[in-house]
Amino acid sequence: MNLEHIDHYQRRHVGPGPAELEAMLRVVGVSSLDDLIAQTTPQSIRLDRALDLPEALTEFEYLEELRRIASKNNVYKSYIGLGYYDTITPSVILRNIFENPGWYTQYTPYQAEISQGRLEALLNFQTMIVQLTGLEISNASLLDEATAAAEAMAMLHRMRSPAAVERNANAFFVADSVYPQTIEVLRSRAEPLGIELAVRSVSQFTPEERYFGALLQYPCEDGRVEDYRALTAELKSKDIRVAVAADLLALTLLTPPGEWGADIAIGSAQRFGVPMGFGGPHAAYFATRDEFKRSMPGRLVGVSQDAQGRPALRLALQTREQHIRREKATSNICTAQALLAIMASMYAVYHGPQGLRGIASRIHRLALTLEAALVQLGFTQANRSYFDTIRVRVGRDVMPALRSEAENAAINLRYYDDEQVCIALDETTSEWDLEAIVQVFARANGDHWVRESLSELGRGLPDKLPAELKRQSPPLEHPVFEMYHSETRMMRYIRELEGRDLALNQAMIPLGSCTMKLNAATAMMPVSWPAFSRLHPFAPIDQVYGYLEVFEDLQQYLAEITGLAAVSLQPNSGAQGEYAGLMVIRAYYQDRDQSVRNIALIPVSAHGTNPASAAMAGFQVQLVNCDADGNIDIADLQAKAEKFRDRLACLMVTYPSTHGVFEEGIQRICQIIHDNGGQVYMDGANMNAQVGLTSPGRIGADVCHLNLHKTFSIPHGGGGPGMGPICVAEHLEAYLPGHPSTDRVGGERGIPPVAAAPWGSASILLISYGYIRMLGARGVTDATRYAILNANYIKSRLEKAYDALYCGKNGRVAHEMILDLRPFKKYGVEVEDVAKRLIDYGFHAPTMSWPVPGTLMIEPTESEPKDELDRFCDAMLQIRREIQEIADGQADATDNVLKNAPHTADEAASDHWKHPYSREKAVFPMSGLRRGKFWSPVGRVDNVYGDRNLVCECPPLEAYAEEQELAAEAAR
Repeated sequence: MNLEHIDHYQRRHVGPGPAELEAMLRVVGVSSLDDLIAQTTPQSIRLDRALDLPEALTEFEYLEELRRIASKNNVYKSYIGLGYYDTITPSVILRNIFENPGWYTQYTPYQAEISQGRLEALLNFQTMIVQLTGLEISNASLLDEATAAAEAMAMLHRMRSPAAVERNANAFFVADSVYPQTIEVLRSRAEPLGIELAVRSVSQFTPEERYFGALLQYPCEDGRVEDYRALTAELKSKDIRVAVAADLLALTLLTPPGEWGADIAIGSAQRFGVPMGFGGPHAAYFATRDEFKRSMPGRLVGVSQDAQGRPALRLALQTREQHIRREKATSNICTAQALLAIMASMYAVYHGPQGLRGIASRIHRLALTLEAALVQLGFTQANRSYFDTIRVRVGRDVMPALRSEAENAAINLRYYDDEQVCIALDETTSEWDLEAIVQVFARANGDHWVRESLSELGRGLPDKLPAELKRQSPPLEHPVFEMYHSETRMMRYIRELEGRDLALNQAMIPLGSCTMKLNAATAMMPVSWPAFSRLHPFAPIDQVYGYLEVFEDLQQYLAEITGLAAVSLQPNSGAQGEYAGLMVIRAYYQDRDQSVRNIALIPVSAHGTNPASAAMAGFQVQLVNCDADGNIDIADLQAKAEKFRDRLACLMVTYPSTHGVFEEGIQRICQIIHDNGGQVYMDGANMNAQVGLTSPGRIGADVCHLNLHKTFSIPHGGGGPGMGPICVAEHLEAYLPGHPSTDRVGGERGIPPVAAAPWGSASILLISYGYIRMLGARGVTDATRYAILNANYIKSRLEKAYDALYCGKNGRVAHEMILDLRPFKKYGVEVEDVAKRLIDYGFHAPTMSWPVPGTLMIEPTESEPKDELDRFCDAMLQIRREIQEIADGQADATDNVLKNAPHTADEAASDHWKHPYSREKAVFPMSGLRRGKFWSPVGRVDNVYGDRNLVCECPPLEAYAEEQELAAEAAR
């Protein structure tokens, strides 16, 4: 009798069942799935063995196993600070956003009409940042505080005045009171850009002509609150611009940097209700002056209007982004931390300005009380002014005993040096926690703490905020921060916004290159477990053995899957993975006195982050042509590799190609690069078509980054989080990025860190770990096989109506395809019209006009069942008939269902229907839509209007009322 569980995860993850498989194979025209894979994937690159991965676990078995692993983590009370704090996530936010697939499975809001909910939440985030920092414009988040600081440095360097450029101002001052992990990431970013980093104390800094910018920390890394007003004025008088890394919660009590002259403010929103998660993910913020908005990195949400003149939100100023500007882009950032920014914004909405000030004031009172108690014990507190962090002089004699007592009490302090400790308090700190800290110090000092009421001890103590820096302006003025303080109202507001978005829990999102596959609930659940979520990223290693086990296993699995030797889990986005991989290649050549190798060959079809990352890493980009079939033009590649033989550093190549085809010549391509002294960098965007069938190592790559939010099932979260680990061949292992907080990451000659935390956004690595453990070797391979099946099924169903632009030699596509819509331009139909019309059918559009303008790039993923694939194909075929109606003159060339899409409920219910087609044709083009139609909350968004009338924070509520009245007037 078989005693094994029968409910295997693979059948939950892979969409088509056995009966569906047979029907799909008939449509595709093959006898078996093996035959399809043989026709799709070149035999020369196929693996000759199964992957060496553990046997698949059921969902129940996996959770039991992970509970065992989680028990190896010890969650101490951490008072380490350095930008990371324990926090209280309001349950209404935890349950309804962080753990809700209606929020975490959303895609980046490029289709603005069906992204209005998350866009509003992100606009709230931008408004929160603007009002707390005193600056004029904020983006919709960056990856972490350290990389945000690096983006600020690069932006200030780009924005140097003509005079600064003429005087060759290439030095950037960094106060030594900046967080140490930030300084190390700045080192990583500065060197390839030719920026000299000058790290020293503010008191020893003399502004000179060679400086173009400065970075200050507010409050300082040891807790001090310094007055930078005079310094900032002096720097700006000498044409040196100022960036400030500021604690958002402290800014509810302290004068905002924008009010004392800062040009940029950056930092983390982590303590606004986002768990530490051993390093992430967390939303960084970036705010600046209005005059610098076109140079600002990252995404920017702006207010525009729809076709009926009603307010509508969209991503603004997208011409700044790397997909358009490529190597001249302001940044290589392709994802943000949208889900975490949304959580942080909702934390501010829930608590409001008085609530935030109350939380901050309480933390400050706790710090005052702790100082008073420790002074009673004979210790000295060194910070003259502070917000939440005190610096206590302990002495060398007492320090060993203090460390021992703290360890015994399950308390983590920051040991500042041999004589001092820093103690950073947070909103979870209680009076009992203070007593535990005081007892530790008393025992270490051989004293006995006579318990008295700490609240009484702290009563009436004068605050330690500098009088001249106390905030005078209100912290948050917009009504949205005053309207939702009860849980009932908050719950309904979150649900209202969720209802304005189309997420994966409602319909297939067939985005080419973006892989919107199932984000399994079982894989997601442990991210919320306290054993993983409440760990400080700089906690001692002996407290995180559970995490270390996950990391070591995951690194082993990814090395096996990629066929490469070593893995760094640190990069916290795909773009960061690209940058890290290129910097490893750069370090490899520098170590061999071959710094002259600075040419990166990049196909013209490459993802926009490729050339942007290459430029950031100090490489010069040379484009390689593609042939008529969309493959790399090997003759052009060979000519350029030989032309730049002495300077060739690498080729950046995506496989399967960005055009959705397994190129037959990929091994020859790699050999050409190696023959000319270069390295092959493989963009892992399409790794989900390789797993178990082939691998970067088998093909010939030296470096590969992996988008864990694509192939390995981390959710997109409305535009982030993501993770971008890099896998490298043995000769590059020594150069993997290190970190100042631990020797457990990095190679012997490792590059500086590329993220603030040693393992990046560590908590979401659990999701990819779970994906592999529950699928096992056979499951991850079948995921690849079914992804290829689903794509070819869609191609076969649509091929008589639409042309697939590129196919392999047997007429097959890989896991995605490009449909050519350019022939319909002669009828006045643009690719955008088809994309917006799909919204009326209840679908998010495929990737639009990339990598080829006028096309749709479709990727169904293995997670979609046949009935959903058919629903999508039926919609596309019906749209083709609608196009034909225009071509035949049966539909008006300008007033038709495609040009006017999407149609809203307001428009359909209006008494003034003016179109020549029926309301039913507009909103119920297929009968199945009557059962559960998704209604677009706005009509087609006017992108040009939004950029010409740029508004990037919440307008007053009266403005919305005025806009709606104008729209109603126009309709009348």
